[in-house]
Amino acid sequence: MKAATLAAGPAAPVLNCPEWTVRDLVTHLTTVLSYAVAAFTDRNAESPRASTWEDTLGRWDGERMAVREALRRPAETPLRSPFPHGGPITVGDWTRRLAHEFAIHRLDAESALPSPPVTRYRTEFAEDGIDEFLAFLSPRRGRPSCRDGIVQVSTDTRTWTVLLHAGQPPALGEGVPDLTLTGPADDVYRALWGRPNHAENVGDATLLEPLAAP
Repeated sequence: MKAATLAAGPAAPVLNCPEWTVRDLVTHLTTVLSYAVAAFTDRNAESPRASTWEDTLGRWDGERMAVREALRRPAETPLRSPFPHGGPITVGDWTRRLAHEFAIHRLDAESALPSPPVTRYRTEFAEDGIDEFLAFLSPRRGRPSCRDGIVQVSTDTRTWTVLLHAGQPPALGEGVPDLTLTGPADDVYRALWGRPNHAENVGDATLLEPLAAP
């Protein structure tokens, strides 16, 4: 991923996120890592402030090294949660969260290149990302739905059913879907994160709005 950011350069537009340049992307990633370090150390996160591209890269590298060292602790070690809902999270949860955060943003960095590579994620990894998004991240970040509905998300081998209730965060459950989102795991993974994909949705597409990527 860093190779793509360096090759693209700080001013290159990120096609997957039209409001961002590569420098904005790196700043976002540094902020995410800063929140992770704060959770690991029980301190407040610091907003990255960098005046030059070199300084931006240096701060990113520094936070990456700090996170890498913190993740050496046992996976079951409890940590402070940065999310408004849900219980405590662990080192293992943060490891998983960061793996998928960076996997998605790798696609963004590559989209800034003149000739983006064809990157595809393995089914097992993509399905884990779908599960992390629907079962872990969406309920915890607490974005409430404006209406009731049921969304079924399916790959070739797994299915998730998401219940939407007005004023409540999404939650997994059972029921007859009002919307289905289906496709190869890699495409469904990208669809949930709002990245270019070839997944198919059938039904009321507005029901995906409460699940929109942060």
